[in-house]
Amino acid sequence: MNPLTSALLTDLYELTMAQAYLEQQMNQSAVFEFFVRRLPPHRNFLVAAGLEQVLDYLSTLHFSQEELAWLDQSEQFRPSLIDYLKTLRFTGDVEAMPEGMVFFPHEPILRIVAPLPQAQLVEGRIMNLLNFQTMVASKAARSVLVARGKPLIDFGLRRAHGAEAGLVAARASYLAGFTGTATVLAGMVYGIPLYGTMAHSFVQAHEDEILAFRHFAETQLNNVVLLIDTYDTEAAADKVVALAQPLKAKGITIKGVRLDSGDLADHARKVRRILDEGGLPQVHILASGNLDEYRLQDLIETRAPIDSFAVGTAMTTSSDAPSLDCAYKLQEYAGRPCRKRSEGKATWPGRKQVYRSYTNGGYLDHDIITTDDDQQPGQPLLQPVMKGGRRLAASPPLADLRQHAATQLGQLPESLRALEHSPVYDVRISETLQGLAQTVDRASTTKGVTR
Repeated sequence: MNPLTSALLTDLYELTMAQAYLEQQMNQSAVFEFFVRRLPPHRNFLVAAGLEQVLDYLSTLHFSQEELAWLDQSEQFRPSLIDYLKTLRFTGDVEAMPEGMVFFPHEPILRIVAPLPQAQLVEGRIMNLLNFQTMVASKAARSVLVARGKPLIDFGLRRAHGAEAGLVAARASYLAGFTGTATVLAGMVYGIPLYGTMAHSFVQAHEDEILAFRHFAETQLNNVVLLIDTYDTEAAADKVVALAQPLKAKGITIKGVRLDSGDLADHARKVRRILDEGGLPQVHILASGNLDEYRLQDLIETRAPIDSFAVGTAMTTSSDAPSLDCAYKLQEYAGRPCRKRSEGKATWPGRKQVYRSYTNGGYLDHDIITTDDDQQPGQPLLQPVMKGGRRLAASPPLADLRQHAATQLGQLPESLRALEHSPVYDVRISETLQGLAQTVDRASTTKGVTR
C-alpha cells in the first residue's frame, strides 16, 4: 500500500461523520468550498496551487481490500459504512480557480458538489494538498518578484517536511516562476529543469581543492559549476582561473561558481573581479545559503554581481508563514444554504463565484464575491474542471500554468508586489450575497440556532 494514495489518509471524524450520515440517510447533494480566511503576516496575495493533485486524488479515490479489512477489524465502524466504502468512487462536480491564479481572503478557489458522505470524506486530503502547495507557491512568488528576472533554483528537498513535501514544493515553486530544481524526481515526474553543483564534502574528500575542481569538471562536461567557499573563497576563485585554460584545452568550459556562505555580496564582488581579470567574464556566479526573499531583495538592490540564486529551506517550508488559515466548509446541503457563524470564523453561505475587474492599464482593480447565479461585471475566476467524477479536459501542461502565474504576477499593482504590507486589496461582497447571509441568519434564529 502506498500511504500517499491511501483513502485512509484522512481524519477520523470524516469517517465517523460519514457513518452517521449513512445511518440517517443524509446522502443528498452537499456543497463545500475551500478558501483562506485571512492572509498570513507579510503577505499581500496568495497564488493558487495543488489543483492537479486534488483532481488526481478524486479521480482515483477508493478503499482497497486491505484498508477495508483494517477498518473492519478496528471495531470502530459498523458494517453499513464498510459496505458503503467497498464501492465508493467520487461522483461529484468540481469548480476551481486555475493554478497560478492570484487570490485573496474569503475567495473560494475550489468548490465540491457531491453526495454529503463523499464531499465530507475528501476534506482532509483536499485541504492538505491545497494548503501546502498554495503556501509554497505564494512564498516562491515573492522571491520571483524581487529577483527581477534573475534565475531562481529550488534547493529545498533536504529540509522539506517529508518526501511528498519536497517533491510538490519543487512543482509549486516552478509554477510560481522558479527556473528549476535540484530535486531529480521532480524532473522525471513534472518535467522541471534540473540544476545542481557539488557539495563541500566533494572538495573535502580530495587532498587538494583544485584537484577536486578538475575531477568534477572532467565528469560533468556540460555542467561545470564549482563550489568555491569550502576554505577560502577568493583563493578558490584564483584556482578556478588557473584551471580554466587546461580544461579548455580538453574542450571543457567552466560554466559557473557557487557561493554558499559569508557575506555573499562582498564575496561576489571580489570573485567577479578575479574572474573578469582572469579572462573569465562568461563564468556566472550562483549564490545559495539560507536565502529568502528579504535577502534576495538586499542583494538585488545593492547590485551584488550575482547571476542566479538557489533558495531552499525558507521557501520549501514557507518559514515565516508555515501554514494558511484555510478552511473547507459546508455552504449548502440539499438545496439549503448553510452558514457557519462562529466568532472569528463566520462564512458566507451558498455556492459562490468571484469576479475580477482590471484597471485600464491591465492591473488588478477589485474582486466581487457573489452567489454563483448573480452575474457581475468582470472575469469569473472559478471554472468547471470535473463533472460526475470525471475530468472535463486534460490537465494543462505545467509550463502553461507557469505562464499563467507569470501573467498574474505581472498584473499585480505595484503596492501588492512589495514585501511589506500594502493597502488591502479591494474584495467586495455583493449585495446579493449579503442578502442571502441575512436570510440564512434569520432562518437559523427562528429555529433557535445562533451559532
